[in-house]
Amino acid sequence: MTVTDEVSISHAGGAADTAAARVVAALSGDLDAGFAVLYEAYRGAVFSTALRLCGRWAEAEDLSAEAFLRAYRALCGYGPERVAALRPRAWLLTILANVWRNSLRSAARRPQAGPLEEAPDPPDPGEGVADAAARRETGRELAALLARLPHDQRAAVVLRHVTDLPVAEIAAVLGMPEGTVKSHISRGLARLRVLRGAGRPGEEQKGGIR
Repeated sequence: MTVTDEVSISHAGGAADTAAARVVAALSGDLDAGFAVLYEAYRGAVFSTALRLCGRWAEAEDLSAEAFLRAYRALCGYGPERVAALRPRAWLLTILANVWRNSLRSAARRPQAGPLEEAPDPPDPGEGVADAAARRETGRELAALLARLPHDQRAAVVLRHVTDLPVAEIAAVLGMPEGTVKSHISRGLARLRVLRGAGRPGEEQKGGIR
């Protein structure tokens, strides 16, 4: 299994477009009801992204809650044209990225926190026990590896291979050129392979990391 395999999810561009259209239509009709639709559509993506960015379940919950709160406050000031032009997934993740960056700056002024908690992906009710155990182990390993990447590389890798955003959307979310995003993704994945290989002696020779 490659590092990319561990952090990738299936492409679903058409489904994403359908969800976005449904959310925008709901928001255009009624803000409060529409926000509930937006929350249901994107809470999983927002939380999973937050969890991989920060590596701590409780902190990811706080980051997600703050992102949705800021999103609601922003929507209260949006006119119909701005709502109609909204790209809700990228917009929400831009807010989340800003909240996360702010948390990093705040953390830098506080005493160092303890080690990362185990950070498996959110549970799937239909998942078997064996699959859940394997996912939990992978999640713990992945959280530890991602935490060792520089912040920009971590964000780019998470948005591309966990949240499954295209490079153009990642560039918009992170506020950087597409070429820079591609570089961060490439370097981040290369670093993850090195880190993973160092933690599993002999795996590279066995072809486990490509």
